[in-house]
Amino acid sequence: MSKQTPLIEVKNLTMAYGDFVLQRNLTFTVNKGSIFTIMGESGCGKSTLLRHFTGLKKPAAGNISIAGIDFWQSSHQKRVEILQHCGVLYQSGALWSSMSIGENIALPLRQFTKLSEDEIHDLVEIKLALVGLKGFSDYLPSAISGGMQKRAGLARAIALDPEILFFDEPSAGLDPISSSMLDDLILELRNSLGATIIIVTHELPSIFALADDSIFLDTETRTMLTTGNPKILATESDSIKVRRFLSRDSSQPGNMPADNL
Repeated sequence: MSKQTPLIEVKNLTMAYGDFVLQRNLTFTVNKGSIFTIMGESGCGKSTLLRHFTGLKKPAAGNISIAGIDFWQSSHQKRVEILQHCGVLYQSGALWSSMSIGENIALPLRQFTKLSEDEIHDLVEIKLALVGLKGFSDYLPSAISGGMQKRAGLARAIALDPEILFFDEPSAGLDPISSSMLDDLILELRNSLGATIIIVTHELPSIFALADDSIFLDTETRTMLTTGNPKILATESDSIKVRRFLSRDSSQPGNMPADNL
């Protein structure tokens, strides 16, 4: 990245469920066009942070600015407008089981654009081709593999050509080969779409293959321990916990599972 342009700025963010503070005093920046990973042990609040970005949970304190706009101080309508420039790939793919793959991808196009059905059909085929699913438009989600469902969910996430993509454990449940293929696809889409990508993941191969920058959330201190490029943090971080997390053997039992916090 030649020039670093802030797109998302988080200042003194506190995340809480009632009186229980999950994380406090989070301050970091996500640069435009970067791939930013949210790291940490199970239960640290990685997925909760993603919910704060996507309008599903309001911060207990602090600010999140997207493209210079204070997200949570804006009106509901303004937040909806901002989120129309975002795409989300959920951990399970979250496809509507009663709809075909093509209908799933067409849904945001029908809801948020005034395109004709012919135009929507053409765009659906383009998005499917981008994720390697050309010819699968009429298939139901149950008729394709888990890896293909993730790619179909990705096609829906990019349906509106978003400026920002949020991924929640995209490799969860995938074998190493499928996971590596998905990482390659994410890189290709970042390069072709120019999108900024924020990923919640505990998978070391994905972290090192994808991330330009990152944040590490700590369960013990309930705040961020560091931010930076994981490849550099793995050997140069001041935190032993961060270095251990990034140097663990991901093939061994006890590896951090995906979490829902």
